[in-house]
Amino acid sequence: MSNEIGDPGHGHSPAAWTAVTIMLVAVALGTLFYWFDMPVLVWASAGLLVVGLLIGWIMAKAGYGVNGTKYIAKEH
Repeated sequence: MSNEIGDPGHGHSPAAWTAVTIMLVAVALGTLFYWFDMPVLVWASAGLLVVGLLIGWIMAKAGYGVNGTKYIAKEH
């Protein structure tokens, strides 16, 4: 039996953590603004959601993704 893990994981990278954090904040704020009937801020939160997606993609392309050159996976 081998102790090596063939799957390096998915999403355990600075790019993924940053994107998910930004998008989580956007959804939370969007829900809050929807509750208080602030449609302009709901749409701003939707825009922030897209920004989080773009930042994650840009960071992954810059090498901070799972298989990126600037990312070193932790040993298990």
